[in-house]
Amino acid sequence: MTTATAGDESGEIGDGEVEPDDDLRNFGETIKAFRKRAGLTQEQLHPLVGYSVQYVASVEQGRRQPSRRFVEKAEEVLDAFGVIRIAAKRLTRQRGLAKWFRRWADLEETALALNTYECRSIPGLLQTEAYARAQIRDVPPLPTEEQAEARIIFRLARQALLLKTPYVAFSFIIEQSVIERQTGGGEVTRELIDHLLEAAKLPNVDLQIMPTVSPEHAGTDGPFRLLETDDHEWMGYTEGQKTGQVIADPKALSDLHQRYAKLRIQALNPADSAGLLMRMRGSL
Repeated sequence: MTTATAGDESGEIGDGEVEPDDDLRNFGETIKAFRKRAGLTQEQLHPLVGYSVQYVASVEQGRRQPSRRFVEKAEEVLDAFGVIRIAAKRLTRQRGLAKWFRRWADLEETALALNTYECRSIPGLLQTEAYARAQIRDVPPLPTEEQAEARIIFRLARQALLLKTPYVAFSFIIEQSVIERQTGGGEVTRELIDHLLEAAKLPNVDLQIMPTVSPEHAGTDGPFRLLETDDHEWMGYTEGQKTGQVIADPKALSDLHQRYAKLRIQALNPADSAGLLMRMRGSL
């Protein structure tokens, strides 16, 4: 079992000092390498890119999220063959989601199948922009505008996995109460339900609703996901407050498979789930 605890999600761009992490350090090392290749000191580089020497030093030390303008100026001044832009794109991608989720997001990119049970919120792969915005807005500590936009952009970009070919097989089991909460209000919820109904029509997506009244329930230990890799191995994922676990232990995976199989039986079938969603929409 691999465990990753993490700090906060960070935005796409920003001007404040942050705690160094591997992604920022790697970007800083890229800048430093091209600066030295050009035969420049930090004192010589800073007027060329239009940022203070302290700013340049902080970026190189992995303590500052570089702005888009800094990336473009550094690429131009250091004649970096596009390498700095590429490094910044990877940094942007990684900074748009929680650190503890990054390994799982990478696994999703090449997965053959993905099963998700969720009792807290709508899975990111099925969220609308308005729902994602409302959810991000309500969870302290409140993000900056740049941080919120980075998270939303990445969350919506991941949804391309639903349409990718060859198709990935998706199964979602969502608690009815998650929708009844009406995150963001009635209009956001109506749009969300319409979006869920459209997603459920995709040939590779099974969407099931777990009724609020469920005397028998195999998911009381909380949400989890199961994923089949392109090597036909299975991995699991669970998440809590500020932490996540990618699970590879065979015994733990066996337990999760048994629970998911039971949940699929206990939840409404896809047709009945669609009917419930339409009735819920009509009542809003």
